[in-house]
Amino acid sequence: MFLIPCPHCGPRAMNEFSYGGDATVTRPAAPGEASDGEWIEYLYLRDNPKGGHEELWQHIHGCRRWLRVSRDAVSHDVLGCVEATEAPS
Repeated sequence: MFLIPCPHCGPRAMNEFSYGGDATVTRPAAPGEASDGEWIEYLYLRDNPKGGHEELWQHIHGCRRWLRVSRDAVSHDVLGCVEATEAPS
């Protein structure tokens, strides 16, 4: 188990959080005009990176805010954590 340094509550165990997915995926700019291929890519196709990666986590047993967590997908070391609306750390 690893600790996530919540900017509001301080370092907390990962089991206080809920994983929200890849923070680098962007929704099609014009959803009504997006092709089926663009929607398939947005909804289903994901990279499986080795090393540093940006993820979304919600602090469900704390401040309930969405956070952008920089984490190493191999070692599970947390490299940084900011509000989900902020630029990557």
